[in-house]
Amino acid sequence: MAGTKHSRAPGSPRGLDPQGCIEREGSLGRIPQAFHPVVATARDRILDAFGTRLHSAYLYGSVPRGTARVGRSDLDLLVALREEPTDADRAEARALDEALDQEFPQIDGSGILLHSRTRVLSDLERYDLGWFVACLCTPLLGEDLAKYLPRYRPDSLLARETNGDLALHLQRWRKRIEEVTGGAAGDAAAGESRRSLVRGVSRRLVRTGFTLVMPRWNGWTSDLNEMAEVFGQYYPERAGQMRSAAVAAYEPGPDPAVLRCYVDDLGPWLAEEYARVHGVKAARA
Repeated sequence: MAGTKHSRAPGSPRGLDPQGCIEREGSLGRIPQAFHPVVATARDRILDAFGTRLHSAYLYGSVPRGTARVGRSDLDLLVALREEPTDADRAEARALDEALDQEFPQIDGSGILLHSRTRVLSDLERYDLGWFVACLCTPLLGEDLAKYLPRYRPDSLLARETNGDLALHLQRWRKRIEEVTGGAAGDAAAGESRRSLVRGVSRRLVRTGFTLVMPRWNGWTSDLNEMAEVFGQYYPERAGQMRSAAVAAYEPGPDPAVLRCYVDDLGPWLAEEYARVHGVKAARA
């Protein structure tokens, strides 16, 4: 059953239980003290915002892993509704994100992923969104959907269905880069937009690089620096680029040249290699 905790056998790969399945990350007990008020407020406001439509809510990312940095880390939440989210639900989630970000200097932004219970448990999402909830999300409210999902191994199927769509992201990123590089060099807002894009794209590339080699390494980690190092064991000729991307994911700068390198060199190579090794992710509507 997904979500069941096991003690790791001595010498077993990081992130796996004795049966070779990915252990669930994070717990409410690991939340740093400084973030307790943020999480408590988010919990109450999610209940107020969605009421009986709410099925369950989860934390993910650095806060439940216990690695969040005050003033530097964001608050990541996933909310599963009993029905498909409406435009009004999405507006409510955006308003909640903005309010949390404004009220709590401990966080550098808040982001709520909004999905339906049906989608999380669907066959199409079993090895993507379902895996994400079962292995990377910490239950905060409601019934834990992990109990309806399988145990997951770091295999090629999981690699394909989590990050086998990089080519589609490259198309979106190129368009977004054009949007954020049009401002003046000293434009603070434009610089912040570029930093945000560098951080997001860097994270995605490092995670994709890691899952490319994950089945061979036979383990799991969410630490971006470790992901880059693991990747470099198998692709030493690209190790420097991936290490730099991991640094940029934590400490992003506004240089548009970084983004262009991603979409002109590292990204296209990684997408092609990923498709060769694992295939392409099942298409979404």
